[in-house]
Amino acid sequence: MSSRVPTSSIQRAAALLLCSLALAAVAPAARADEPAGVAWSALPPAQQQALKSFEQRWSQLPPERQAALARGSERWLAMSPEQRDQAKQRFEQWRALPPAQRQQMRERWRQFKALPPEEQQRIRRHFERFRQLPPERREQLRKRWGQMTPEQRQHARRHGF
Repeated sequence: MSSRVPTSSIQRAAALLLCSLALAAVAPAARADEPAGVAWSALPPAQQQALKSFEQRWSQLPPERQAALARGSERWLAMSPEQRDQAKQRFEQWRALPPAQRQQMRERWRQFKALPPEEQQRIRRHFERFRQLPPERREQLRKRWGQMTPEQRQHARRHGF
């Protein structure tokens, strides 16, 4: 009786070991892609002031939430007073929406972000054209959209009104 292990078993074990080593080497790189947390003390004083309501629980926030809040506070601090007023108004409008409508809007945003960049750009261009229309015309288009069947809406998305 031979104690030799068949070559195919050795090759399988070597392949398994190589795969394990490759995964171990890739795992730290995958973690490096995750957003890093932001230490409270690393935030500039102006950002700390803007985020003061989060200070006590900052260390308990997930790293991606910390990073998002830090980015948002940078944008806030870069805004003019008029832009801040507009942002406050939009936030209040958002908070006044029913939870189901906010969830629907979040889902639509995720769908939008999943689109190819060219499609996102096309939608942004069309939205900007819509915003430039007189309020009466925008209302007419909204009313017309509301009366359309799903098939007609799909056709309008592809070919325009």
